[in-house]
Amino acid sequence: MDPCFRRDDGEGGSCNFGYMTPCVYILASGRNGTLYIGVTSNLPQRVWQHREGFLGGFTRRYGIKTLVYYERHDTMESAIRREKQMKLWKRNWKIELIECASPDWLDLYEQIAL
Repeated sequence: MDPCFRRDDGEGGSCNFGYMTPCVYILASGRNGTLYIGVTSNLPQRVWQHREGFLGGFTRRYGIKTLVYYERHDTMESAIRREKQMKLWKRNWKIELIECASPDWLDLYEQIAL
């Protein structure tokens, strides 16, 4: 599979995320920092929850708040399959995917915030 695979039919700039838009996303604590891969049907809300510390556990414990990658899917089943696949990847594959989409590890939250 192409390491730059990114399912997103937005035309750049702000992406329109409606309710129930299945997405896989990667958050990072910083450039080359700790990574977290998740899946959600409401990406703007879920990333906001991570950023504000409303979701306990791993992301809050390690300060993982920066959205560095996401991909939209047609179905939640497809998103969940992709999430499981990505969680099995070696770390360098995940980093390659992130850097293909955002070489400078920019916070992509502004692209998705409504």
